[in-house]
Amino acid sequence: QVTSERSSTDGFVVTFDDITDLVGAQRTAAWADVARRIAHEIKNPLTPIQLSAERLQRKYAGEIVTDPEVFKQCTDTIVRQVGDIGRMVDEFSSFARMPTPVMRRENAQELLQQALFLQRVANPGITFSTAAPKEPVHFEGDGRLISQALTNVLKNAGEGIAARIAKGDDEPGKIAITLEPKGAKFAYRVTDNGIGLPPEHKHRLTEPYVTTRAKGTGLGLAIVRKIMEDHGGDITLADVEGGEGAEVTLTFPFAQKTLKGTEDEQKRIADRV
Repeated sequence: QVTSERSSTDGFVVTFDDITDLVGAQRTAAWADVARRIAHEIKNPLTPIQLSAERLQRKYAGEIVTDPEVFKQCTDTIVRQVGDIGRMVDEFSSFARMPTPVMRRENAQELLQQALFLQRVANPGITFSTAAPKEPVHFEGDGRLISQALTNVLKNAGEGIAARIAKGDDEPGKIAITLEPKGAKFAYRVTDNGIGLPPEHKHRLTEPYVTTRAKGTGLGLAIVRKIMEDHGGDITLADVEGGEGAEVTLTFPFAQKTLKGTEDEQKRIADRV
C-alpha cells in the first residue's frame, strides 16, 4: 500500500517472488532423506538373504532328488532379485549422498570416452557413434560427477532401446553422442532410437521417483539434474525430430565463475596449470 503525504491511499505495490527453485530444493532435500532411510532399512537384510540362497545352492543342489530344476530355478531367482534390489538401493544411496562438486580443469572428450567405454561393454548389441572437436575441450567441473551424469543418460538411452525391442521392434539400437562447444558453454547431446519419452510425464522425468519403467527407481535423471544444477548447467529432454527416440542435452559453462574482461574462457582454462 502506498500512502501520500496527505495520508491518503494513492495505490498499491505488488511484488512477486519466483520460489520455483526454492520449492524444488526443498522437495529434493526431503526425497534425499527418504532415500537415505530406505537404503538403510533395505540394505541390511539383503546380504544374509543372498548368502543363504547361495549356500542352499552349494550344499543341497546335489542332494535334491525331487524337481532339482525347480530348486535351482527358485534359488537363482532369489539371488537375481536380491541383486536387482541391491542395485536399486545403490541408486537410493547415490541420490541421498550427492557429494559437493570439486571443481578442477577437465577434458570433456576424455570424460565422454570413459562413460562411453562402460556402456559399450554393457550393451554390445547397440551401435555407439560420437562427434567431437579434434582440439581438447577444457572446462571447470567435477569430472567424477559429470561422468556419472553421462553414464546415467547413456544408461537411460540403452533402456529405452531395450523397451522398444521388447515390444517387437527389432531395429538395431543406435546411440549418437555429440560434443558441441557454443560460445561460453558446451553441450553433450545424446540421441537414441529407443521408445522415446512418455508425453504425459515428459516435464516431470527429472523429478525424484518419477519413472515409467517397471524396475526403475526414478532417480537416474534426478541425479543428473542435481549434478547439472551444481555446475550451473541445464538438462533438456526432447523427442527426436522426424523419428522415434529421445534426445537429452547436457549444457555446461566453461567456467564456474564470471570473470571480468573479454578473454576467451576456453583458452583461459586450457592455459591453467
